[in-house]
Amino acid sequence: MHGGDRIARVLQRRGVRFVFTLCGGHVSPILTGAKALGLRVIDVRHEATAVFAADAVARITGIPGVAVVTAGPGVTNTITAIKNAQLAQSPLVLLGGAAPTALKGRGALQDIDQRPLLAPHVKLVRTVRRVRDLAPAVDEAFAVAASGIPGPVFVECPVDLLYEERTIRDWYASASGKGKSLADRALRWYLERHVDRMFAPGEETAAVNRSVEVPQPREGSVAAALAALERAERPLAVIGSQALACPGEAAAIAAAVTRLGIPAYLSGMARGLLGAESPLQLRHRRREALRESDCVILAGVPCDFRLDYGRHIRRGATLIAANRSAREARMNRHPGILAVGDAGRFLQALARSEPSPHVPWLAALRARDDERESEIDRGASGPAEHINPLALCRAIDAAAPSNATFVVDGGDFVATAAYTVHPRAPLAWLDPGVFGTLGVGAGFALGAKLCRPQDEVWVLWGDGALGYGITEYDTFVRHGLPVIGVVGNDAGWTQIAREQVKLLGDDVATVLARSDYHRVAEGFGAAGFVARRDAEARSALESARAAAAAGRPVLVNAWLDPSAFREGSISM
Repeated sequence: MHGGDRIARVLQRRGVRFVFTLCGGHVSPILTGAKALGLRVIDVRHEATAVFAADAVARITGIPGVAVVTAGPGVTNTITAIKNAQLAQSPLVLLGGAAPTALKGRGALQDIDQRPLLAPHVKLVRTVRRVRDLAPAVDEAFAVAASGIPGPVFVECPVDLLYEERTIRDWYASASGKGKSLADRALRWYLERHVDRMFAPGEETAAVNRSVEVPQPREGSVAAALAALERAERPLAVIGSQALACPGEAAAIAAAVTRLGIPAYLSGMARGLLGAESPLQLRHRRREALRESDCVILAGVPCDFRLDYGRHIRRGATLIAANRSAREARMNRHPGILAVGDAGRFLQALARSEPSPHVPWLAALRARDDERESEIDRGASGPAEHINPLALCRAIDAAAPSNATFVVDGGDFVATAAYTVHPRAPLAWLDPGVFGTLGVGAGFALGAKLCRPQDEVWVLWGDGALGYGITEYDTFVRHGLPVIGVVGNDAGWTQIAREQVKLLGDDVATVLARSDYHRVAEGFGAAGFVARRDAEARSALESARAAAAAGRPVLVNAWLDPSAFREGSISM
């Protein structure tokens, strides 16, 4: 076996089904080795897409996703996507190529010092120097990525460790030449010894998977939280992505939250946890609810800018923070009750007790939510030159079936969708997370459709964000992945423009064109539809669903009118 085969064996043993890549000679043996073992190799048009796709697979399945990229620019192109995974606490393994071991620092093709570039953004950087260490390094990467606070890991695989031994020995022999001088003979001797060390036999220590332990909250923290909930009159839960770090437990977590009977706001990957119509789930006026609550559970949610650095929670309330990260649990507000451990397991532990109903409190919050929904309905029915963004989101929500997964990538249009499009099930809403990264859409949709081939995967793009990923329609077409894309085309970076014009009186660098994005998708072999009026939107969505059902990726280009729905929503 060559080194690529050794790595592929670990991927197969770890349950990996998909390997995302943009090809390069530095890493080709990993790709051929993976294909030979039946893993599906998905080649994309940008390395960031490969990492975003691996990220999505990890979020949905709980198994770290895998991206394989070539050396130098292949690795550097992943950094934004890797940082996004780190901040979203998403486990993935990035396998990067590198220059030959004997030529590091000697001007080899695409040879840069990759370690300091990746180290701040991953849990572990491992550079392999012997063939027998490839499998143990990759096995370790999987364990580290999924343990504790999940996140990405980078394994650097020099090219001369990946190809078949005879090929590498011939390559080094050719490189050392046939000169007879002392210097020539010394060089040959050195390179022969170097190759001997690279291919030195030895037992691979990765024969058995390193186990991954889920951090458990202490019983004392659970008991203290139960006592606080027993005293509370207006309890409230805010549940975030980290509560679903064990995706296989989503149904149990949902049952636990339902049994607790506490009103809940869901964010990130937790959207859809309770289904589309749970009476416990609230979607609007979270700030008011937090200021009124006397006991707040933050399950996998830090007090960052999304909670106004903790100021949304009144000082007199009992704050319960469940988080795998003690630092995040204490961020900006020290909780009265700290439960360091898996937030999903914490919620399940709380649900072992008898629930205390809080009917008047829930009824008041539900009434406020219903009032806001009515306001949105009125806003969606206003006069429009093109398409009202609220009306489009309502139409998408009505058109998408119960097995829909939503991927969102953008600013104003996507944030509007977050209030108006209702995820149907746990793990059926994928957004970038706290980093707010544009460009996740194509990769997330790719990963989601591969994991859920029978489901409808909808990717909602802002027209600015679509620019990062529209070339991946080529990937969707080549690999037979019929995702349904909808771009909210308002001809601008609207989320930025709205506040920039108001504060600075200038729309510089925020204006786009009403481009024919659907025709670009058609050029890659996908189906394209355009809707310029409200009356055309529903028929365009129906046509999109029909095309996807027939096996074609789709892009609907929806011309949007300006909207004041998110006035004053800029975050710092």
